[in-house]
Amino acid sequence: MKKYLFIALLSAMGMTAYADDITTNSSEDFTDEIIYNDPKGYSVQTNGFFKNWYLSIGGGAQTIFGDHDKQIGWDNRITPAFDVAVGKWFTPVIGVRAMASGLTLKGATQGGVDGGPISQSKGAAFSTGQQITEKPWDRYWLWYQEFNYINLHVDVMYNLCNLFGGYKEKRVYNAIPYFGLGWVAVLEDADRLPEDVRLSREVGANIGLINQFRLSRSLDLNIDIRGGYVNDRFDGDESTAGRYGEGILSATANLVWKIGGNTWERSKTIIRHDNRTINQLRDMMDQMSQTNAELQKALDECNKAAVDTIVKKIPVVAPNLINFKINKSKLTKASRVSLGMMADVIKECDPSLVYVITGYADAVTGNKEINDRLSKERAEAVYDCLVKEFGVNPNQLRVEYKGGVDNMFYDDPALSRAVITKVVE
Repeated sequence: MKKYLFIALLSAMGMTAYADDITTNSSEDFTDEIIYNDPKGYSVQTNGFFKNWYLSIGGGAQTIFGDHDKQIGWDNRITPAFDVAVGKWFTPVIGVRAMASGLTLKGATQGGVDGGPISQSKGAAFSTGQQITEKPWDRYWLWYQEFNYINLHVDVMYNLCNLFGGYKEKRVYNAIPYFGLGWVAVLEDADRLPEDVRLSREVGANIGLINQFRLSRSLDLNIDIRGGYVNDRFDGDESTAGRYGEGILSATANLVWKIGGNTWERSKTIIRHDNRTINQLRDMMDQMSQTNAELQKALDECNKAAVDTIVKKIPVVAPNLINFKINKSKLTKASRVSLGMMADVIKECDPSLVYVITGYADAVTGNKEINDRLSKERAEAVYDCLVKEFGVNPNQLRVEYKGGVDNMFYDDPALSRAVITKVVE
């Protein structure tokens, strides 16, 4: 039982927030109620295919983890790196990019013959011709290695900050892990390889983290830390037994241009109301008020003693409709003016007449509890205005409320958010 009560409480709280998170755009003929489906702003509308694209370009540093890392230090293996990419975000959380990265890699390669070192890099892959003399192997010799390559890869990206914290356009930092596959190719002459080795054209895998920093509505700075993996033959040297592949680690800074700003709009529902119907009702009320004023003037011009006895027995107050905004029970100034005119006529008419004040809410919005409360508060607001502000005898008024009801006028829920005052029949 407690479980169901807790769920009902959460539902009521959610519907209250739903009803409150509303804005309106009004014109002479129409009023658009914009109801946001998620008050926190985390829910967004999916954009079209040609939106949320971006271009990026940048550079940084990289290093290869090859067959002979122990024979040379980090300072001999770090090289420049470049990145060029085009990407698209399908939602604030999931995106895809196509990227070209690469440039030059440096490492060590094995070459030589039995009996001693050779003067040139014959037999070594992509050798620079400079021998590593500090750490020779038994019966083999190492050479410094340098070659160019390119990595064309497609990555799937996940924005963790938007996933767990909700989309926020002006968030300064986003953590975006990604993974992908690509085609990695060495861009060198084949004569720089031993005769039994071919130029590498491999399928490679990538995994990394984009640290995204917002610079403006159209620009970001991405610090991209990426690890890549390719086959062991990638560097042209398969001399180390038991090794299955090469690793490439890079860190780059990329300037990102978000085409069109790359914003996302909150998910919303728009309800359009025809103001022309409401305006017609207001015109009718104005005409009735004008008629009442003319009658009042006629009473003043006639013999007051004789006419009062007759006129006060005639119920000349027509039914009065006061309209309220969604989820509101506060009277507008225009409504108070109408009630003031009605109060003047009530006080001039038969004091034995009783008027019923009935509050309503539209059943489309909110739940029964909310609508019962709103209809009661709206009726009480009209009662308080007539009694406290305009001095109507409270004994002539009776308050009722009907809660949420179906559309009462012109199939428009806005006309059901109302209070109707009329003589008890």
